[in-house]
Parts: sequence; C-alpha cells; structure tokens
Amino acid sequence: MTKVLQFGDRIVTAEEIIPLLAGYQMLPKLLRELLVDQAIAPIECNPEEKADACQQFYEKNQLTAETERQAWLAHYGMNAEQLEALATRELRIEKFKRANWGHRLESYFLTHKSNLDKVIYSLIRTKDVGIAQELYFRILEGEESFAELARAYSQGPETQTGGLIGPVELSVPHPTLAQILAVGQPGQLWSPTRVGEWLVIVRLEKRIPAQLDEFMRRQLLNHLFEAWLAEQMNQGGRSGDRLPLSTHSINQQG
Repeated sequence: MTKVLQFGDRIVTAEEIIPLLAGYQMLPKLLRELLVDQAIAPIECNPEEKADACQQFYEKNQLTAETERQAWLAHYGMNAEQLEALATRELRIEKFKRANWGHRLESYFLTHKSNLDKVIYSLIRTKDVGIAQELYFRILEGEESFAELARAYSQGPETQTGGLIGPVELSVPHPTLAQILAVGQPGQLWSPTRVGEWLVIVRLEKRIPAQLDEFMRRQLLNHLFEAWLAEQMNQGGRSGDRLPLSTHSINQQG
C-alpha cells in the first residue's frame, strides 16, 4: 500500500485515486487536461513570454510577493517548475490553436457564415390556434404593439422582454425558426408557425452580419479546438499514443 495523501486520520492510497476520481465525476476532467498537456507539450514560449505570463498569473492570483507564492505552492503541493507551466499554459494552448487552425479560419468562416450571422427578433408562443391567429392579425393591423401582446399572451421567458430575443447567432434558435429568419427581411412578420408543441409568431427586427474580426477569430479557434478535443476524448486520445478513457483500462496499465 502506497500512501499518497493524508488529512487527519484519513489516508488515501495510490490504489484509491482512480476510483475516487471516478466517484466524484472528476475522471473525464483529468483526462481532458492530460490530453491538452500532451498536445501542447511541443509548444514553447520565449523568455519574455514566460515572464509576462507569470506576472499576469501572479497579479490575477494575488501572488506578487515571494512569501505569497511559496504559501500558494505549499497549499497546492506544487513546485516552481509546475507553477511556471501552469502560468504559461493558456498561452501555449492559444499557440497550439493558431498553429493548427489559424490558416483555416477564413475558409471556415465563409463556409459557416450563415450560421454565424446574428439576428434580433420578436417572438410570441402559444398552444392555442385561435389565440395565435387573433394575435397575428392584431399585430398585422397595428391594433396593438408586438411587445404589449407578447407580455400579455406569450407563454415563454420572452414575456419579460416584450417578446424581444437577441442578438443571437442563427445557430441558436430552433431550426424551423432559424430557417425563416435566415431568409427574412427586417420588419417581416410571419403568420403562426408550428415549432414543436408551440405555435409561434415571429418578426425579424434586425440582422447583424458576422465579421471575421479578432473576437470572431478567437471564437472560431475555440470552437475548432473544442471540437478536436471532443473527438480525441471520444477516440481515447491520439492514434498511436492513446489515453485510456475508463478506470478499467487505466487499472490494467498498472
């Protein structure tokens, strides 16, 4: 029996670590982080980048004094080398993202732009066909505002905003809604449309075309990285250098 941790009278052995991680639902998180570390292992930072990353980490975690850093290291059971690796980790992940997908961003953006465009729209939902038709014609004839009717009759959280939703990417609404919003013009009102169990009345308020600015670049890089990471997790790691995804396979490795 190999003692790994002790607090009070409780001793945690090496043999207990994996079952404990599994029991607390922490095993997938650990495997994810191991896979990330494996991927960024070849990524290096120059001395200036390391110094900047460490300084930002110290300030963020209020570790500007050496005594504070030593206390933090003791608390987490880490050494100075591990602290530097942790401080530079996010930078190395960003470098990994750009190295692998930076050259694909423009083509990826153009291919998926229709789903990245944002819309602001107004929505009323009800399960009553008669009410839906009546509300549609009252809006169409200008008898009452969309917002007033949404607050009075809609049966979803949009009642709090007078039916107004957005801005959201076109990938967010129900596919039926996304399809009509994608081809509509601002101000266009649709008659009651069946969406699942609901009858909805929708009006497109504004379309916001997506732009490949720095924010969008970061968003797309994050999306591609997370998609890659999910695929690697499902496959059990990179082919030829696989990470186990079950306590059974880990235990068999000794």
